[in-house]
Amino acid sequence: MEENETKNAAPVRLAFRVGYLGDRYFGSQMQAKERTVEGEFVASCERLGLFSDYRDAGFLAAGRTDRGVHARGQVFAFSTHLPARAIAFLNWQLPRDCWVSGYAGVPHEFHPRYDARSRTYRYFFGNGDIDVDAMDRGAASFVGEHDFSPFARVKDKNPYRRVLDAHVFREGDFSVLEVTAESFLWHMVRYMASALLLIGTGEWDEDEIGKTLAGDTNPIGPAPPDYLVLWDVNCGIEFVPITDIGRSMEFVRDLRTHHAVMAHICESLIREGGDDPLHQ
Repeated sequence: MEENETKNAAPVRLAFRVGYLGDRYFGSQMQAKERTVEGEFVASCERLGLFSDYRDAGFLAAGRTDRGVHARGQVFAFSTHLPARAIAFLNWQLPRDCWVSGYAGVPHEFHPRYDARSRTYRYFFGNGDIDVDAMDRGAASFVGEHDFSPFARVKDKNPYRRVLDAHVFREGDFSVLEVTAESFLWHMVRYMASALLLIGTGEWDEDEIGKTLAGDTNPIGPAPPDYLVLWDVNCGIEFVPITDIGRSMEFVRDLRTHHAVMAHICESLIREGGDDPLHQ
């Protein structure tokens, strides 16, 4: 029970599964003068008295996400003398666009980045006329260990990455790339999504991905970050669900309604004014 906890108790290390909408953050990694996911999370922990210095608490993340990228299954870990308080009240301190959906007690040496066995991302494509089957066949070219330098923002000392699975599927009116790898290069998934979209629109043949992997350069840029989600991080631990996330889900539902209405407004403007109503 939380009321029986004291700061004299031995610290407990906890891992939390964290979700957030990234469009209002300057990325996940802590920055001194910008709003970031880690910054808001640490501030919430400090307000709850879970720790006074995140470094002393061993606060660590499974990875970074760029500005505009979202998460369903990011993993944060820290040590605290008040674990029950953390589990019960974090969702009431966090901003509404960030939430914890599960927790696990972990060993004191647990490091969510180095203990991660794999990471899964999803990239969501719009509901345009694209060939999802061709994209899925193209995605298979990514599976295996390759030099992914042509699909990265900057050169890495070790550009080889092992992709465990990659496929494209329909989800309602949208198409989704889901890719799992042991680790990723910077912007790697966004470059993959960009290439697959070219296949889906017929601008690239399905074998272009293999040709690009075999070369040194890539003629295309990364897809926008707005539709990318860190879907899961597999650290080999089982999270206990935290169901009290209604405050954040209410925010997400309100946001969904807002964007649905805005989409309808845009459709109405296009329908009434032509393809580009602002330049008729």
